[in-house]
Amino acid sequence: MDSASASYERLWNSLCKVVDFTGIFDSECRQPHSQCMENTRVALRKRITQVLDRRDQTNVWLKGLAGVGKSSIAFTISEELKAAERLAATFFFSHKYAQKGAAIIPTIAYQLALAIPHIQDTIVCAIKNDEMLLSPGKSRADQMRELVIKPLQQLKGDYWAHRESFVITIDALDECSSSEEAARLVTLLTNALADPDLPVIHVIFTSRPEAHIDAVMPFRVYRIPLTTRDEDTIRDVRFFLRASLDKTQTTRPVLFDEPTISWPSEDEFEMLVFKAGGLFVYAATAMNFVSAAGHHPQDRLDLLLREKSTVGADIDQLYRQIIGTSKDPIAHCRILASIIHLEEPLSLAHLQELFHTDNKSLAVMLEVFSPVILNDGVGCVEIYHTSLCNFMKDPLRSKQYHTDDAHAHERIVCCCLDFFLREGPSPFRYASATWATHLAGAYPSSKLRNLLVLLTGRLLRLQASGTTDSPLHYFPYRSLSYARRTCLSLVTVLNVLIKGHILTMN
Repeated sequence: MDSASASYERLWNSLCKVVDFTGIFDSECRQPHSQCMENTRVALRKRITQVLDRRDQTNVWLKGLAGVGKSSIAFTISEELKAAERLAATFFFSHKYAQKGAAIIPTIAYQLALAIPHIQDTIVCAIKNDEMLLSPGKSRADQMRELVIKPLQQLKGDYWAHRESFVITIDALDECSSSEEAARLVTLLTNALADPDLPVIHVIFTSRPEAHIDAVMPFRVYRIPLTTRDEDTIRDVRFFLRASLDKTQTTRPVLFDEPTISWPSEDEFEMLVFKAGGLFVYAATAMNFVSAAGHHPQDRLDLLLREKSTVGADIDQLYRQIIGTSKDPIAHCRILASIIHLEEPLSLAHLQELFHTDNKSLAVMLEVFSPVILNDGVGCVEIYHTSLCNFMKDPLRSKQYHTDDAHAHERIVCCCLDFFLREGPSPFRYASATWATHLAGAYPSSKLRNLLVLLTGRLLRLQASGTTDSPLHYFPYRSLSYARRTCLSLVTVLNVLIKGHILTMN
């Protein structure tokens, strides 16, 4: 390989290294993918496709409350566009992942280079001219201009003469790390791609109907509100429920006395449809509950239908019913709240390592709450839908099951400190990297204070002895300064420790 090729490869790899694959719609990081069931959302998808087939710069904003199916629609349309070689890029936001604002535009540029190979050289050249383009401190406007706009401007007009327009999909914009970052992204994309010298690239945005997004969304954007009262949506939810119930009966025939008889009864089915309203997340979660292994589907359905509803789409009632099946709902909800407050999803093995003293409760909680938690034993344990996080964090909704942020963080940081004190055989990356962040927001309980005293003493003894064979030798000493915010009684000890460490470093 000559020096020019090696330089090119190095620059391309530098872009690849900052790509956030959790934002790419069909990446393995996002499994299982949420998509529309066959023969559902047909009219809506056709309506969106008609807009995307235009040769003018028309963007689409699909807005609706949590659980109406926005991400499933965005995924399905993106999948269809990719098959038609019209998908330019995607970024799917999610609270599940620690997505950084600085990675959004490089991730889009990376996908553009793959979708339109003619511009890859120009993108690499831009990085060569300014390698700081990929740094977190670089302005988003500079990134957009150099990595997206200028490369697209290099394409000749005849390249686009007989091509259909491309599309960029931005999903769950309301789950962006900050409202300012979300607003800036909308403004950057819509203003930049409106340039008449650029090819037509439509943008599909999906989000909840939040004020800060509405304020920056251009007047000419094609707005599509999704509601639970829409007749097509209600019909699609009915279709989904019928197909899912039929699948349950077909795949578990031994549980039904007469599997040839339609199940459930017509009255039961209509009551379930009413409860779901037009909320897809209700329908999907209800079916996860009814079809859960180890339970008879009819018993689970009876439990769901036992509590009457005066309104449809009452997801709060469904979550309370699922939690109520636990023999120790308060304890299990505390563990659930801790998982929700993690900085990033963890595998089952890492959760077991983190919640070392609560492993039995963790195992039972994961089994009882399986309808609302994704856990295949191999990948990361994740919350099925953001609406559960919203429910658990709102005391008016979750009521007796609520755990406030401070106590959730206190539980996590206590687990991290316990891990350090156990001095496991290998450093636990999550605990080392995030314990100080959790500590900053934690309730200063006596348990937390005691653990910090124990850890501080252990570290001082290790430092005095000069030993290097302990896992705690690699402990991030400087992060102990965060303890000042929470455990004021330890300020003197911490100052001594930090000062001693800094003197040692010098």
